[in-house]
Amino acid sequence: QSVLQGIILLPLRAIGIAFIVLLAWLVASIATFRHPGKGSVPLKGWRRRMIQTTLSRLTRISFFVMGFHVKVKGKIASLLEAPILVAAPHSSFFDAIICALTGMPSIVSRAENLSTPIFGTILSSLQPVSVSRQDPDSRKNTVTEITKRALSKGQWPQVI
Repeated sequence: QSVLQGIILLPLRAIGIAFIVLLAWLVASIATFRHPGKGSVPLKGWRRRMIQTTLSRLTRISFFVMGFHVKVKGKIASLLEAPILVAAPHSSFFDAIICALTGMPSIVSRAENLSTPIFGTILSSLQPVSVSRQDPDSRKNTVTEITKRALSKGQWPQVI
């Protein structure tokens, strides 16, 4: 019975996840198309709402398709209450669950991740704070950028 379920469920889940990822790429491409600044200016209006709602729902659906059922207990902090969210150890794909549940905040990510096909476009739509491992001033620049976004009084999304 387990083998039969694996033969049937695995391809269905893989096709479902591939479809959702391509749909998320399309949404991210539309939201960032012709956006001035490319990360130096926050997304506003319909672009930000599109990322917050559609991309968040698609991420939650993809985790549901993978077999994860996430339930939130308590109240999620708003942007004005907590401009910076801290998640640890931030070394797995479970960070995407946190992102989906909190409305797709900006994240701190390696600069190399932005050049990844498909996922780089999705990641850039979140307006990440990129960290370059080759730049010796990158750590200082990252702290400065996070501070700037945290003190923007709601112009930038939360940073995780």
